[in-house]
Amino acid sequence: MTTQRSFKARVRTRMEKTGESYTTARRHLINRAAEPASVAASPPAQTEPTAAPPAAAAQTERIADDLIRARTGRGWAEWFALLDAASATGWTHTRIARHLGTEHEVPGWWAQTVTVGYEQARGLRAPGQRRGGGFEASASRTVAVPARRLFEAFADETARARWLPDVEVRVRTATAPRSFRADWAGGPTRIVVGIDAVGESKARVSVLHEKLTGAEQAAELKAYWRERLAALKALLETDGDHR
Repeated sequence: MTTQRSFKARVRTRMEKTGESYTTARRHLINRAAEPASVAASPPAQTEPTAAPPAAAAQTERIADDLIRARTGRGWAEWFALLDAASATGWTHTRIARHLGTEHEVPGWWAQTVTVGYEQARGLRAPGQRRGGGFEASASRTVAVPARRLFEAFADETARARWLPDVEVRVRTATAPRSFRADWAGGPTRIVVGIDAVGESKARVSVLHEKLTGAEQAAELKAYWRERLAALKALLETDGDHR
């Protein structure tokens, strides 16, 4: 797989710089992928629900509390308390997401985000693991371009090849300018992309890579998507209106 070759190349590059063994360099890169994207993106410590396990809530570390509040009307702690009051720890993933959408009018993508964050915080799934036991990887970036421009970077084959080279995808659905779904490199994995406008000239993209084989592949793909979204951000923000 192209992503595996890319990851191994990064391991070799680190080996050359540090003199580490392959195993040590690889472990450092995987551990780095598991860290939060930035300290500023983490919710304030006092907002963490007291019942949450210390190692839980990788989702809350990826999405800042103020952004969740702006998009859903509540912060993480408020959502956790509300779902606890409804005894949602006994619900399926689908039921929680549907409840957020129908009872609290949370948009679909953000209902999923809150659901995953709640499940991780309550120990219903490990970071990178689905409720059913499978694994997935995710990454997100805010890019200083309009949402439609960001959508085109995924949906347009020529534009996509500029920052995601040597990867074959089979598009399943593409709904401008909000979502993009595709089978990845011939399957069986697939990507789900959500795009959310942040004003007229800025948008946030979130990539979920599903149906992975295990924690190791999830960590490798998490590192890969962080790297690729950083490349996409650099390309679009220096490209201006160039197509």
